[in-house]
Amino acid sequence: MVEEEPRRGREVNARDEVLRRVREATKDVTEPRPEVDVPVEWTYGQPLATADVLADFVEKVEDYKATVTRCGQQEVGQALVSALQNLGATSVVVPGGFPEEWTDALSAAGMVLHSDEPPLTHAQLNVIDAVVSTCAVAMADSGTIALDHSAGQGRRALSLLPDRHICVVRSDQVVSDVPEGIARLAPALRGHRPVTWLSGGSATSDIELSRVEGVHGPRHLSVVLVD
Repeated sequence: MVEEEPRRGREVNARDEVLRRVREATKDVTEPRPEVDVPVEWTYGQPLATADVLADFVEKVEDYKATVTRCGQQEVGQALVSALQNLGATSVVVPGGFPEEWTDALSAAGMVLHSDEPPLTHAQLNVIDAVVSTCAVAMADSGTIALDHSAGQGRRALSLLPDRHICVVRSDQVVSDVPEGIARLAPALRGHRPVTWLSGGSATSDIELSRVEGVHGPRHLSVVLVD
């Protein structure tokens, strides 16, 4: 018991010293929770120039066994219909904010359309064949598509439960690599919105290394790339 007091005193003194150093290091920080980013010069993770960003993106997406259809702006509706028909889908969730002319094309083709307003239950989503959506950004070096769940993309459950996902990507949304993609996603991240990353259809391996598809999301991903 006699030795406890000196030891406790040393611990308190060490803590005080650490706190003193923290205060000294941050004495020029006048705002306790600054709302603006502090410019930092950095050389790592800079976007890489790519000779053909779109070709690289298509190649990487197809490596994931996803399908890619390239078309013009006026052909998107028919491309969506064809992608759904090729996957055997007859019912589809259409998120709020999805372009009306594309929705009309789906309806004209006889697709059973489901609105998510009010939100569909998980049980309802689980029996609907597919979901269509737009995206926030796509990254060529990894073939990854990111959704920030703004208009046209729906809430996160829509991108996880239906077995087929048809995603429309504009050519100006395709960037070279992940750092450049993160820069595009900055407003969503600062706004604390969820971001969903898609790299092909969902696939994982069990303990015996057997590939299992569709466990963590749609089994099939089809991309409509609008030139």
